[in-house]
Amino acid sequence: SPGMERSLLPYEVLPPELSMEELPQSTTVVVEEERLPPRDHLLWSLCTTLYGNIFCLGFLALVFSVKSRDRKVLGDYSGALSYSSTAKCLNITALVLNMSIVIITVTIV
Repeated sequence: SPGMERSLLPYEVLPPELSMEELPQSTTVVVEEERLPPRDHLLWSLCTTLYGNIFCLGFLALVFSVKSRDRKVLGDYSGALSYSSTAKCLNITALVLNMSIVIITVTIV
């Protein structure tokens, strides 16, 4: 529309004593850091489910590991990291409880 053309600023003409080669030039390069995808702890969760599924913590860890893998495939790394850390905490808790039960059992027997 003609109203829009008038609102634009006109180009400034380069003075004849200056050339484009004399003006400072800059280039901007954006480099993104390549992030490694978060670990999903799927194998650890599977072993916890099969060999030490105390209070169903291994099964819950397996569920969160699968959710983490799904998020990783979709490219949602923050969601994958959240599910992964939950699965890791559940696996650690199940491992500590299982080791405690084994130690208590061996001590009593």
